[in-house]
Amino acid sequence: MLCVVSLGVLVAGHAGAEFFLQRASLVLLLIGGVLWVWGASVVRRALFPLLFLFFMVPLPYLIYDSIAFPLKLFAARVATESLSWLGVPVFREGNVIHLASQTLEVADACSGIRSLMSLVALGVVFAYISETVLWKRLVIACSTIPIAIAANAFRVTGTGVLAQYVSPKAAEGFFHTFSGWLVFVVAFALLVVVGGALKRVARPSGV
Repeated sequence: MLCVVSLGVLVAGHAGAEFFLQRASLVLLLIGGVLWVWGASVVRRALFPLLFLFFMVPLPYLIYDSIAFPLKLFAARVATESLSWLGVPVFREGNVIHLASQTLEVADACSGIRSLMSLVALGVVFAYISETVLWKRLVIACSTIPIAIAANAFRVTGTGVLAQYVSPKAAEGFFHTFSGWLVFVVAFALLVVVGGALKRVARPSGV
């Protein structure tokens, strides 16, 4: 039955030129195939890795843009406030940050949505492996969202500081790319800290 549903989703996605439905239908087909060949008991055991495959399906553009745009504005606003607090002359217009030496635009690539989705996927795996209590897994998985957003805002602030005090070129090229990797590592380290803190919480009785 699920295989038939997945084929219907594929046809609907193809008819509407919706790539999200077309790609998601493959995951549904895989789950349906496992159910058909090995039965419900195997599906229950393999449910997590099967559902995790949905992370490989890119979000629809409308959803992607509705998330990325507020993230851009938030990162620009936090970076502007932080730079002003650090004594850097700065002025913001939407997602554009004006410095004395350079103008920085918080584009879609700098909105943090890619690192957000990557950290959420990594956080879900980390929560599943490190914890057995459901509410702790949910806390770890949900904590990836504020951590990723805060880390990206910190990255944009750091880019502004480099552009102001080091060189405008420091905000581009290798330094810009490396800062993205570095901030992602720091964000994951914070996620590990959250997991470690939850380890210290006594397990409630009856859970």
